[in-house]
Amino acid sequence: MAETDNSLQICPACSARHKVRGKNELRDLKNRLCRIEGQIRGIRNMLENDAYCPDILTQVSAATAALQSFSRVLLSQHIKTCVAEDLKSGKDDAADELAQLLQKLMK
Repeated sequence: MAETDNSLQICPACSARHKVRGKNELRDLKNRLCRIEGQIRGIRNMLENDAYCPDILTQVSAATAALQSFSRVLLSQHIKTCVAEDLKSGKDDAADELAQLLQKLMK
């Protein structure tokens, strides 16, 4: 991670843009990720405890669905805030950026 002038850690492969999230939005997203982390730890424990393959795969499917749900919520919030604000301020490239993002997500 590279460090910027304002001491924020950013991934070198990520955009230099940032979004300040509201308290409730941040709490909801973090809670979702914590549940997903718990699911992943549970899957690792199942593996270490020699759980039956279909049981592990069922839990993997649930974790995958949780990540997809997280992505849908985040995408919805992005469209309602970042994209809408950019378009209102005349930044028409926001639509192109959204189209490219959707292409990546739909692979």
